Amino acid sequence: GGVELIEVGMPYSDTVMDGQVIQQTSETAIKNGIKNSDVFEIVAESSVPTYVMSYWNPIERYGVKKFASALAQSGGVGVITPDLTVEESQEWIAATDEFDIDRTYVVAPSSTDSRLKNVTKNCTGFVYAASLMGVTGARSVLSNDAKNLVSRIRAVSDLPISVGLGVSNSEQASEISAYADGVIVGSAFLKLLLDGRGPDAVVELAKDLSRGVRKRSN
Repeated sequence: GGVELIEVGMPYSDTVMDGQVIQQTSETAIKNGIKNSDVFEIVAESSVPTYVMSYWNPIERYGVKKFASALAQSGGVGVITPDLTVEESQEWIAATDEFDIDRTYVVAPSSTDSRLKNVTKNCTGFVYAASLMGVTGARSVLSNDAKNLVSRIRAVSDLPISVGLGVSNSEQASEISAYADGVIVGSAFLKLLLDGRGPDAVVELAKDLSRGVRKRSN
């Protein structure tokens, strides 16, 4: 559908950063017996660069080095870890460096400038900028905090910046692409599946979002 990078969520029972939609889909996946190995198989089937988004507990239980190795073997390029702090990342940094896996931390509008500098210097690939203080989920109006946060990140990092949380349509994607390098969408896709719309609807939304991004970029 025109996306340049895919994020595959690792199902987890305590999705503290996520809203109702992703909580529900995670619970369904767990009930259906989805395991880490299934996620790696999905990554291996992807035709574009693919990240995994995982809370820290599943990675630690699987084995930090083992997880990074398995993702690399499946062709994955990086991991978003929403609840891992840089102060507790020594083992993760070593493993991702060893297997050449990008690590992306999440920064929020509440992050101080010194905090932004410390977190982003430990990121590789891109920086995940949370557009608001809250959980994931589609919203009709975007927060005004996102643009300011991106500006503050650019002052301390040269990495690409992608904005997520709340994006659900082409107009919002176009708005964000005016000042950020990437637009992250999750819940809006999963809601289509929960509503029984099927994969074709997911592709159509991807195309619509891509048109919004490229309209602004061009």
